[in-house]
Amino acid sequence: MISLEVLCHDVVELCREVGIFIKMEEAKVHREDIETKSKNSLVSYVDKTSEKRLVTDLAQFLPEAGFIAEEGTSDKVGETYNWIIDPLDGTTNFLHGIPTYSVSVGLKKGDKIVLGVVYEVNRDECFYAWEGGSAYLNGDKIEVSKTQTLEESLLATGFPYYDYKHLDNYFELLKELAKNTRGVRRIGSAAVDLVYMACGRFDAFFEYSLHAWDVAAGAFIVQQAGGVITDFKGGDDWLFGKEIVAVNPSLQKEFMDLLQHKLK
Repeated sequence: MISLEVLCHDVVELCREVGIFIKMEEAKVHREDIETKSKNSLVSYVDKTSEKRLVTDLAQFLPEAGFIAEEGTSDKVGETYNWIIDPLDGTTNFLHGIPTYSVSVGLKKGDKIVLGVVYEVNRDECFYAWEGGSAYLNGDKIEVSKTQTLEESLLATGFPYYDYKHLDNYFELLKELAKNTRGVRRIGSAAVDLVYMACGRFDAFFEYSLHAWDVAAGAFIVQQAGGVITDFKGGDDWLFGKEIVAVNPSLQKEFMDLLQHKLK
């Protein structure tokens, strides 16, 4: 019988160790170390080395589990359990010396996430949760905000960087939000956006064209912190559907009505 609580704390320690490595390498990465995987999708040896470390240790924690990992370090598919890994979420920030990036690890059992850890490296903030428990930040319980209206809310998003099919409608939505909220932030790490929403710093987050490893851990932490996770239609296809909304329950209707109207 797997204890998700014990497993979660093991993953927290591992993510912290990988985060220390990433931080140490920040000043050592040179332009020639940067590879372009696809349009505006960058990678370096830091991402690859971090993922190898995560895969190696996670395989020891739960030998039967497979992996869905951004850099493709392992192609093992687990029958029941699969780790979903982003070794360095916010690579572009990292490579440009912008200090917001994270390590993100989620665990999927069947069709649902049951564990999530996001370690924000530069602030030394580790957010985590497991099925049946609460959500935590460095040992303290966290909850989503109780903000009641969009007028009082602070939101987060990510700008499209390779898939521009919704761009015009997207900026129409941003225009409306700029006029009717306290602001919209674009930090550059979806995992960080999500956990900041989980602890009440943001009241909602939305983005499209994300991958499972960008959102798995952070979205689960939001859910355990009392938040709502959906796709743009209000459904459940957010893990692999490449669109996600995270919002506190009080704001859900007002925000979703506006989003669906503007994004059509």
